[in-house]
Amino acid sequence: MQDANMDADSAIDLTRQAVMLVVVLGTPVLLIGLAVGLGVSLLQAVTQVQEHTLSFVPKIIAIMLALAALGPWMMARVVEFGQEMFGSLP
Repeated sequence: MQDANMDADSAIDLTRQAVMLVVVLGTPVLLIGLAVGLGVSLLQAVTQVQEHTLSFVPKIIAIMLALAALGPWMMARVVEFGQEMFGSLP
């Protein structure tokens, strides 16, 4: 019974680590999208231009640039997690 409990603890720990990795990797991209969206909304409010496509295009471009810039760092973190996960298997 002790082995089953250890396996459950290991699974819970790996799940916690995976969720934390998702949060760490997603936060910079989401914050960039939030900042660009806020800036565009502020610009639209000041100029009274209410074009819906104007709010999406800059956010999409900013998120794509953020993913291109942060992609190597993100991939390194995912590979590191995968190596730790598979290295801890019995």
